[in-house]
Amino acid sequence: MLQSLKVILDIQELDMKMIRLMRLKKERLKELQHIDNLRTELAKQQSDKEVEIADLSRSIASQEAKILEIKEKIKKLEGRQSSVKKVDEFNAITQEMTQSERERIATEQITSDMIDKRNLEEEILTKIKDSLRQSEESSIALENEIKESIRMINKEGSELKGSRDELAKTAEQDVLHIYNRLLNNKKDRVVVPIENRTCSGCHIALTAQHENIVRKGERLTFCEHCSRIHYWQEVEPVEGESSPKRRRRRLAGV
Repeated sequence: MLQSLKVILDIQELDMKMIRLMRLKKERLKELQHIDNLRTELAKQQSDKEVEIADLSRSIASQEAKILEIKEKIKKLEGRQSSVKKVDEFNAITQEMTQSERERIATEQITSDMIDKRNLEEEILTKIKDSLRQSEESSIALENEIKESIRMINKEGSELKGSRDELAKTAEQDVLHIYNRLLNNKKDRVVVPIENRTCSGCHIALTAQHENIVRKGERLTFCEHCSRIHYWQEVEPVEGESSPKRRRRRLAGV
């Protein structure tokens, strides 16, 4: 293995830990956002329901005023009817009173339906308020736990970055630059060993010539399929054996 890759491999281990931390932090932030979205949605439902109930109350008040007007009209018609002497005029007033009574009954039915609807909406509003209150109470502990988790992630990430920065000072800068560029592109391991003449990054079979070049370790060698940097990983001998077992080559597509 190239000596310059040994430091890069140590840096890569720190980078993998930081990437895992960032992914975990992202998930925790999503959880916080989900809690906040739930509260926001419940608060919106409460606000919308309050507006709907207020509109119903105004409509009910308007219908009740209309009922009073109709009753007052009927009362006046009754007064006129008692003083008329002509049959035609009496019949006309009677017909008008009948129409007004029908209008009163219809308006009272509409008003009754509106009151029933308002009562139902008020029950729903009460449930929404209860849900919002319970959500706020139950989410406090969870939010605090998530925020503490994020704080610990930030702390650990800061420590890892400090170690990484110190290690990066000892790395060969040209190699580090190539590594950083590959890492920014893939967000995953970019310095990987060859296993069974296969890239352990993209798992595509390699040529024997490529394997020999990597085994010599005289220069940086890139996977011709995924552009990762390859290195030769020596296999420790198994206890009781004079030499390590050679792994069988895995055929492509098998």
